[in-house]
Amino acid sequence: MSTRVLFAALLVGAAVLVTGCGSGELPPTHTLDAVNPQPAGAAEITTPPQAETDGTCDTEASLRPGGLPNAGAMPAGSSMAAIVARGRLRVGVDQNTYLFGFRDPGTGQLQGFDIDIAHEIARALFGDPDRIELRSVTAAERIPALRDKKVDMIVRTFSATCERRRDVDFSAVYYRAAQRILAPRESGIRSGADLAGKRVCVARGTTAPAPLFALPKRPTVIGVTTWTDCLVALQQGQVDAISGDDPILFGLVAQDHNFEVVGQPVGTGAYAVGMSKGSDDLVRFVNGVLERMRADGTWKRISAAQLGALGQAQDPPEPRYVG
Repeated sequence: MSTRVLFAALLVGAAVLVTGCGSGELPPTHTLDAVNPQPAGAAEITTPPQAETDGTCDTEASLRPGGLPNAGAMPAGSSMAAIVARGRLRVGVDQNTYLFGFRDPGTGQLQGFDIDIAHEIARALFGDPDRIELRSVTAAERIPALRDKKVDMIVRTFSATCERRRDVDFSAVYYRAAQRILAPRESGIRSGADLAGKRVCVARGTTAPAPLFALPKRPTVIGVTTWTDCLVALQQGQVDAISGDDPILFGLVAQDHNFEVVGQPVGTGAYAVGMSKGSDDLVRFVNGVLERMRADGTWKRISAAQLGALGQAQDPPEPRYVG
């Protein structure tokens, strides 16, 4: 092709482009509605869960602590000796519950009140609080993780109930909580009575649904995987409120000040360390660690450090021992 022909072809092409641009016709536009998908796994809970206590057990009773051996010198053949021989304590914890077990965005490390409790147990076993493997588990995964021997214990806002005691041994209570309601400011929700006909979010696998089903006019209860999922659902208007233990709710408020904790308690919670069924020696050991933490001020120190800024510091619960 000659240079003259090529130049003519380019002029024709340019003319076509100019004509197209000046025709006044615009490409079709499409408007897409904003989509705020529900958190993965969100679903209505329709079956009333078992209450925390059904009268068949003392939910807070635990074995009396034994003497604490020196770190690294556990009795031969004991559950503690097996953990020391492995070289680390495996603990199931949360990474999504602010104040108790969450990942610090600045350091990437897990921290919180439950995390500190776990480190103190590792300190008693090894003399080193960092000889520990923290494994993130959801609330619904706590019992399976113990049953399948994936962890040695669970320290994850774990309330002892009669139903759970069929599968899990519990330490003495190390923290008491009251179940309350989190709602948007100016929403008009001030108490459990105001939840009638509303959609209320809870973390699946927790004891939170039971008090909601016990209300005279119960709400629609939506279960999700984590409390952070509840916060997202509330922010997106997919639920009207959240109900859970007050320290957890205050942690959510710290992340979004558009919400507030309201009303009198609708239920209670008592957190304990969960261990595999039949782990009597380990239960006594953990109770010994908790007893020492109460006596030497460690419990109050970590409570003030992790929970004090939100007014959640309290005295350590009095244990109830049997056997």
